[in-house]
Amino acid sequence: MWDDPRQLNAVAALVMVLAFAAMCWSALSWLVRQPAFAFHEVHIQGPLVRASPAHVEAVIRDELSGTFFTMDLDKSRAALARVPWVRNVALRRQWPRRLEITVEEHVPLARWNDTALMNMQGEVFTADYNDQLPQFSGPASRAIEVADRYREWSALLAPLGLTLHEVSLSPRGGWHLRSAGHAGSLAVLLGRDEPAARLSRFVAIYGRTVGPLTRSGVEIEHVDLRYRNGFAARVPGFKERPPKKTG
Repeated sequence: MWDDPRQLNAVAALVMVLAFAAMCWSALSWLVRQPAFAFHEVHIQGPLVRASPAHVEAVIRDELSGTFFTMDLDKSRAALARVPWVRNVALRRQWPRRLEITVEEHVPLARWNDTALMNMQGEVFTADYNDQLPQFSGPASRAIEVADRYREWSALLAPLGLTLHEVSLSPRGGWHLRSAGHAGSLAVLLGRDEPAARLSRFVAIYGRTVGPLTRSGVEIEHVDLRYRNGFAARVPGFKERPPKKTG
């Protein structure tokens, strides 16, 4: 090869092309990092209701880096998503120096297992919240199911004047509810088998059983629906009368 001028010229040309490409790449890498392409305007779409604007601004200032061309959008989204109450973040670059940030916040549905919150999508997250919320508990793998049951059973109990405040699912799959109405708090034991059908049967006969009792001032502490053909109700202080003796 070293004796062939044509091959030597070809190798030399290739080396020159590669060197030129490397120089261009180096120059381009230097250029896109220049302050001229830095973001001069950051716009957060929509008001922040629960997420702290100061916290979001601090993350933008301290953790978002790079220019219009070099910013790592995935890394920037992850940094903003760590702010409490932030559920999702979308970033959009606008030429020449504007960055638009759209923040979707969690909307709380309930408290979850005493240590966290659950949003409307059934997702569990951690944040400080002082207002009243329903209380959910159950295995982490069934959080979405608990949220779905809450919506379904809240709608079922609403015509009775009962508001669902607690939904609990035991590790063995047993359901326990607590509702409140004009007569106070009412616990409902549903058990594991066909809980929706059991609650529907209870709602259908409520107006002929528990409803008249509560309207007359009788306090019902809880109802146990884990019976095949009926239910049991507990009345605080009630003592069963002994049967009358005959003959």
